[in-house]
Amino acid sequence: MRRLMFVSCLLLATCAFAPRALAQDQPKPAEPAKAPEPPAHYYHLELVVQELGTDHKPVNSRTYTTTVSTDYRGSASIRTNSKIPIVTGSSSSANSPALTNTQFQYQDIGVNIDIRRTQEVGHQLSFDVTANVSSVAETDPHLHEPIIRQNQWQAVVLIPIGKPTVVCTSDTLDSKGSMQLVVTATPLQ
Repeated sequence: MRRLMFVSCLLLATCAFAPRALAQDQPKPAEPAKAPEPPAHYYHLELVVQELGTDHKPVNSRTYTTTVSTDYRGSASIRTNSKIPIVTGSSSSANSPALTNTQFQYQDIGVNIDIRRTQEVGHQLSFDVTANVSSVAETDPHLHEPIIRQNQWQAVVLIPIGKPTVVCTSDTLDSKGSMQLVVTATPLQ
């Protein structure tokens, strides 16, 4: 009887540990092979901010250039700004009411362009673009604070390589003209 119980226990133990032992002996399944990332390519970007008159012809333009890569983390930022002081408050002391302490906050005025997530799509280039173009408008002589004019665009664009392409456009608020952003991508060797 004892012998039968011993054999039964031995059989149960063997059955309990056999799957683990077999699993340890089995080779692990191979991980799926990762596709190699394509090599990064570099592009020279020419960005032209144009003000167009009522006849849709450029009356003013500014050109900005940068280089980006296509490794999907490729990004670039362009900042060309002036700081304009804006009065946010003033105070005077009881002892000297003629002297005033004026507080200012500074506003960036100019061009800010950000390019993110650059990648090739066939024979075209795709990227996220955010552009903010601001300036001080002509002010009324009775107003003491500046009036700030602003055009802001954000888009995911797909442009042909080597061809100037209008990626954003909008009417200006203080005239019948418009403003646009033109981008040209040229591959670097």
